[in-house]
Amino acid sequence: MKFVIVAALVAVAAAAKLPGEPTPTPVPILRFDQQNPQLPTGAHRFQFEGGNGILFEESGNEGTVGGANRIGSFQYPAEDGSLISVSYVANENGFQPDSSILPVAPAFPHPIPQFVLDQIEKARLEDEAKAREEASKARV
Repeated sequence: MKFVIVAALVAVAAAAKLPGEPTPTPVPILRFDQQNPQLPTGAHRFQFEGGNGILFEESGNEGTVGGANRIGSFQYPAEDGSLISVSYVANENGFQPDSSILPVAPAFPHPIPQFVLDQIEKARLEDEAKAREEASKARV
């Protein structure tokens, strides 16, 4: 068991810096602004901009039913040099991103076939019959 632990530690140490591996260039921080939550609303704001084109902004406050409401955006340069932008809202309705890079479901290509509609109706009638049967058993 000790051998396995020692071998794992040696592997991690060796992988930490492989020979010939380029050293990453540090990215300067061009802008950083943070306003911590203000009580009782929990209002906060955060902005960050890196020298590599990454920009992140978010603001929000405490939600009416708990949790937090947030609105924000981020952008970063793609490999081809274009700028990728995503904006979002996060609240009691979930995370809702918006961007031209996000996939969009295609429109349904055709109407639902009748046999599918018939099967759905059959299942609904069976569920209703089962519910009536259980209700009549409960009355006895």
